[in-house]
Amino acid sequence: MARYYDVHPENPQRRIIGSVAESIRSDALVAYPTDSCFALGCQLGSRDGVSRIRTIRRLDDRHHFTLVCRDFAQLGQFVHVDNDVFRAIKAATPGSYTFILPATKEVPRKLLHPKKKTVGVRIPDHVVVRALLDELGEPLLSSTLLLPDEEEPLTQGWEIKERLDHSVDAVIDSGDCGTEPTTVIDFSGGEAEIVRRGAGDVSRFE
Repeated sequence: MARYYDVHPENPQRRIIGSVAESIRSDALVAYPTDSCFALGCQLGSRDGVSRIRTIRRLDDRHHFTLVCRDFAQLGQFVHVDNDVFRAIKAATPGSYTFILPATKEVPRKLLHPKKKTVGVRIPDHVVVRALLDELGEPLLSSTLLLPDEEEPLTQGWEIKERLDHSVDAVIDSGDCGTEPTTVIDFSGGEAEIVRRGAGDVSRFE
């Protein structure tokens, strides 16, 4: 059964955040809220976590996983960003955007798009997630919590606990969460390509 953590949305309890981070380091798969919608997350190098996310969402090997990062310094360790792209991303973060970029050698090969060698990255604007990332000290490997054959992500912590009780190890609930996934911008070709229109305003990239 999944552990259920009730976290204050503005002042996350340090003890709870520490407990969640420790479970992630021990290979746990967690469902957590973001500034767009709920996501599934695990440790960067977790083979089991990646496999479980693929199983829950029925994903193939062309799916772009996302590295949810604390800040630009951390993001820069995992993707190649030239000056023009840097400025564009900097102006839009933190926020509800995922950016697809060429990956560095720090990213495990199994997380890369098989042909493009790219990975998704984002810096969320969410107090609880940022507290968790601070505690972890590394990105959280993530994917939107969108179940197969469903059009919208799950939005309620209690419902996620009920439906995925035996598929995830923990559920973090900090109140209302959005229903719209991030806007996805592909910069791997040097120019902004809008892959998915979501919670982030796309006008700056059009």
